[in-house]
Amino acid sequence: MDLFSNVAAGEYNKQAKIGQAEVEYIQSASILTEAKGFMSAYDYTLNPYTGCSFGCNYCYAAFFSRSSDEKDNWGYWLKVKENALQLLMKFRKKPLNNKTIYISSVTDPYQPIEKNLQLTRSLLIELLTYHKPRLVIQTRSPLVTRDIDLLKQFEVVQVNMTVTTDSEAVRKAFEPFCPSNKLRLKAIQEVTDAGIQTCITMTPLLPVENALDFTSELLHTGVKKFIVQPFHPDKGKFIASTREIAFEQMRLMNWNDLKYSEVVQIFKQKLPWLGEGKQGFAPI
Repeated sequence: MDLFSNVAAGEYNKQAKIGQAEVEYIQSASILTEAKGFMSAYDYTLNPYTGCSFGCNYCYAAFFSRSSDEKDNWGYWLKVKENALQLLMKFRKKPLNNKTIYISSVTDPYQPIEKNLQLTRSLLIELLTYHKPRLVIQTRSPLVTRDIDLLKQFEVVQVNMTVTTDSEAVRKAFEPFCPSNKLRLKAIQEVTDAGIQTCITMTPLLPVENALDFTSELLHTGVKKFIVQPFHPDKGKFIASTREIAFEQMRLMNWNDLKYSEVVQIFKQKLPWLGEGKQGFAPI
């Protein structure tokens, strides 16, 4: 069997833990969800996983968890939808031609476990072989570069890379288990260089050390499209006991609404295209 067949048959090495996250394998009832709310401009969202081992402490997805225990331990658990490919195969009878699909809305499709499991890759192969959807892939993982060979074959696809700050101190305070900013920027440059449409999403924009230098780093990637939206700590939710860690970092960097506005103004002057909020995420 090739890898594609192994995933379809559910025959792969089941890791019990990846990094700090406990892994559970589940049978999901569905794989495509009708897009609503913030993603209502799309036809479907597709989430190969539930939970997220990146564990950003401000993540809205944590508050869709089924229990308070899962919410409080966000970043320490991940559920693999091991029948995801079989569920997607059922749509071969009614191909998803020209449908707009957002991958993923409440998880990252390139979890660290994806390197060995290749579940997201198997779904991309299925979509490429039997369907012609319009895809937007949202990630903060450099692992997306592994699938450049597939992404180049889609007629309409965009890869969004989330980069929320230029500061590693801020990244560690808000996104403790995520890849570094430099690795993310290097990855999206590689995707861009491959001729694939790309976007950098600074959503939310966290405290920035040097707006001009950060802008230069963003431009160096070759990306032409950017999205930004504010982070409201007074309204925002934080998982478990992370609020004070994040607030302390904001105090150290004197980050507030005025600072945000100043940085965004520089972005508007220097970046080729900048969308804000929901409007920026509209399907391509």
